[in-house]
Amino acid sequence: MAHAQKQQPAGAVQSVDRAVSVLEILARDGEAGVTEIATELEVHKSTAFRLLGVLEHRGLVAQAKDRGKYYLGAGVLRLAGAAAVRLDISQEGVPICREVADELGETVNLAVLDEDAAVNIMQARGTASVAAQNWLGRRTPLHATSSGKVLLAHRPPAARESLLARPLHRFTEHTVVDAEALRTELAGVAERGYGVTVEELEPGLAAVAAPVRAHDGEVIAALSVSGPVYRLTPDRLTEVARRTAAAATELSRRMGYGF
Repeated sequence: MAHAQKQQPAGAVQSVDRAVSVLEILARDGEAGVTEIATELEVHKSTAFRLLGVLEHRGLVAQAKDRGKYYLGAGVLRLAGAAAVRLDISQEGVPICREVADELGETVNLAVLDEDAAVNIMQARGTASVAAQNWLGRRTPLHATSSGKVLLAHRPPAARESLLARPLHRFTEHTVVDAEALRTELAGVAERGYGVTVEELEPGLAAVAAPVRAHDGEVIAALSVSGPVYRLTPDRLTEVARRTAAAATELSRRMGYGF
């Protein structure tokens, strides 16, 4: 029994490890009963049943009522699909982001929604941004970044209002923390097709972002260009916004949108 040979961690982490082991067993065997899973994990049947109950509640496993066996649920497909989208968009976004970075000389990021934040999954730096900050892998606030505003503007109304109902953290004197003002701005972002921030997250930093859509039209990412305010002046931001929107449209096309 491969799972029994592994040294098990303690406490809550052990429960997570066992839950993952359950998923691995079902992925390997197709289906299994409580007794089979308990035997392989070397745990009591009640422990295996509790693990399966939690996984079933989250949609990660399902039970065949006629046989009492468990199998992987639709929730696994949802998670796998989300991971696949991230991988696909990262791969497809590389040449586009590099082209824009080379053309504009600024930093280009590709961000996706991660609960109530935007996380940057791909970054390309232009010649003018050699000393720029590394945003790759960083979770950034939705209300204070151009990518975040794009993602927030296209969230379902209930999810958007849930965030707007909370206190919004002020990062600089320019951060929009009034819910009604932000609500109005987000409507403008959705209407014009891009979002702009000027010194809202960090002093001296400006950015513009545009939505990237999947084949069904859903906004799955935001492509942004950022740089110092002395380079991204109001006039240049307008020019950069057009180029950013065009790049996001091209990446959307590569993701199947418009066909």
